[in-house]
Formats: sequence, C-alpha cells, structure tokens
Amino acid sequence: MKNLPDNHPVLPKPKIGVLIINLGTPEATDYLSMRKYLKEFLSDKRVIEIPSILWKPILNLFILTFRPKKSGKLYDKIWDKNKNESPLKIITREQKEKLKFIYKEDKVKVEWAMRYGKPSIFEKMNMLTDNGCNRILIFPLYPQYSASTTASVMDKVNDFMYKKRWQPTIRTVPPYYDNPIYINSLIKSIKKHIKKLTWVPDTLICSFHGIPKKYFMKGDPYHCQCVKTQRLIKEQLKKEFNNVDYCFQSRFGPQEWLQPYMIDKFKELIKNNQKKICVITPGFASDCLETLEEIKIQSEEEFLECGGEKFSYIPCLNSTDISINMLDEIIKKELKGWI
Repeated sequence: MKNLPDNHPVLPKPKIGVLIINLGTPEATDYLSMRKYLKEFLSDKRVIEIPSILWKPILNLFILTFRPKKSGKLYDKIWDKNKNESPLKIITREQKEKLKFIYKEDKVKVEWAMRYGKPSIFEKMNMLTDNGCNRILIFPLYPQYSASTTASVMDKVNDFMYKKRWQPTIRTVPPYYDNPIYINSLIKSIKKHIKKLTWVPDTLICSFHGIPKKYFMKGDPYHCQCVKTQRLIKEQLKKEFNNVDYCFQSRFGPQEWLQPYMIDKFKELIKNNQKKICVITPGFASDCLETLEEIKIQSEEEFLECGGEKFSYIPCLNSTDISINMLDEIIKKELKGWI
C-alpha cells in the first residue's frame, strides 16, 4: 500500500477466503483421543438440548467413561492405518486441495476446518484473516440444514467474530438440499455405481442421519429438507429403481428420533419382497464413521440377517470430480459480486 505512515503495520494484499467445514473427527482411536473428541461434540448445546445440570453428570460420569472405548473400536474398522487419519479428515483435505487448484491463490484462498477436533474453525479463520482475507465465504458441508449442524458451525464462526477488532465480511453458503447441481451430482454417482453391479437392485434407500423428533417439533427444517432431497432423487430414477425410499440412522439415547428408523425400513422392504437394495447417504458430503461403519458394514449385516439378498452401499461424493465440480459451482455462485 502507498501513502502509509512510516510506523504503520504491514498489511497483506486483500483476498477472499473460502472455508469448507465438516463435522469433525478424533485425532486417533485410543481412549483419551476418543474421549477428548466426544467431550467436545457432546458438550455442544446445539447437539444435546438437555439442561446442563442434568446432562453434565450423565456425560462425565457415564458416557465419557464407557463410550470412548466402544467408539474407538468402531473407528478402528475404517481408520486409514497408513496415514493414521480418519477417512473424513483425508477426504475433506482432498476437497480443499482440489478446490485450491481451481482458484488463484493471490485472489481466493481456500481452507478447510472441522467443527469438532482439528483443524478448528477458529484456527483456520485466524489463518485466513492473517493472510489478508477481508471477505470470507463459510461453506458448511451439510446439504440439509439443522440447528445441530449448520447452526453449530455458525455459532463458532460468530464466536471468532466476537473476538476480532477488525472483522472480515462474512457470507454463508445456504443449504443445498434441493440445488439442481447437487441433485444431478447424486444422480450421476448413483448411475455410475449401479452400472458396476452384477445384479439388478429393486430399491434405493436414501439414509439420513437422524435427529431427536422434539428438535423437528420445535421448528428444525431438517426432516422436510431430507424428504425433499429423496423426492428429487426419486423423480430422476424411475427407470433405474422400482422404489426410492428414505429412512433415518444413527439414533443415540432413549428418546424418539425421526422415523422411519433404518431397521424398520429394512423389515418393511423384505416383507414387500424388495430384497435387493442400494443405500446412499445424501446428507453426508464425505464418507465417515456413520457411512463406512454404520451403513457399509453394520447395516448390510442387519439387512441380510433380516432376510435380504443383496446390499450395496453407494459412496458419498467425497473428492471425486463430480463432487469438486459441484462444490466449485456452488462456491462461484455465492462469490458473485466479490470476484
């Protein structure tokens, strides 16, 4: 910059930042690493809407005593032993690297963060602002909005903003559950997958991460957005599948969650002689514990035990060309007026 006083601090060249954010992952599968991750995740009041005076004793005395060992064993099944990282961390970093290649570093800087664990939102927001990003696009990688996911991300972004004297301008990518680019990307991925099968599936199940029913009753739009995603997929796959249905997974605790639960949907399908299925998880941008262990391993076992004949899990879009093109299109649209 020209015409600055001699003692003026050095200012980096103004840039635009793009921060893609996913849920998070433990640093390792051992007891202490799992406990640290679970404590951060389950202490989020957006995730657990129970008064602290009731929840903290349950969390600290019971869940954080017994759950880390169990969760660690599940993560061990999907952990990348060569890189010593979870698939979610590897894939999200790959998404960032491929997006970074598209944009000129001197104008747009792309970074990645996790809501829980590392790298943190605070760390990467600091990195972007220190590099001169005075405008930042926040991209929560959740197609469907929920207070327990998207709003939680924005809470952390707002915590960062609250501490900054010189705040960057912020934009947020809206939920993209019905974005034609997203739906078409899913359709391409599904068709590509079923072409490789040696058998003909009769049903496609869209499995979404569940939330407690009371969150929905309080006004969370998540359920409606999930169902719309499923309906839009169904409209384009009438030739490929006799049935395109949906269910909810990952129930935690005794309270009622969104239904139909996955196991109940399996029983219904088998009763109706729909025994050859594909399962896709359109609420996840990247494969993680809930898709690779819970669906690909655990749910296949449950389906076959219930009387099913064939089961095939369709991977998330991950860091494929289909995914990167989709993310790029969404980012470019949201950056209009900035670049």
